[in-house]
Amino acid sequence: MFNSNAFDYINVMDKAADASWIRNEVIANNIANVDTPGYKREDIAFEDELERALGNSKYTSMDSKVANVQTANLKPRIVKDYSNYSYRIDANNVDIDTENVTLAANQLKYQGLMNCVTSEFSNLNSVMK
Repeated sequence: MFNSNAFDYINVMDKAADASWIRNEVIANNIANVDTPGYKREDIAFEDELERALGNSKYTSMDSKVANVQTANLKPRIVKDYSNYSYRIDANNVDIDTENVTLAANQLKYQGLMNCVTSEFSNLNSVMK
């Protein structure tokens, strides 16, 4: 069977884009619950998982790090922010301004990932011509 690493970067970027999409949904849920008493904001834990999967050896190339990533194990986890930090009496810890800025940053990240995936497919298309 033919074994190729041509899609390694695309697979990792696909997982990162999925995590970014889920983060958009989680942030939208936080914004929707800004006035819910006792609601604790949620976020996605993905970047730490990706960093752990890539490893931290400075003597290994990024290509070999990405080739060794088991993308099936890269799954974003939803985490609740149970910290007691809340400036509101109703114990809700959602700050609408922070959520809006986080949403905008996440949308830029998602667009960047989609541009990278498109670029990788264009490169593969150029090679196959």
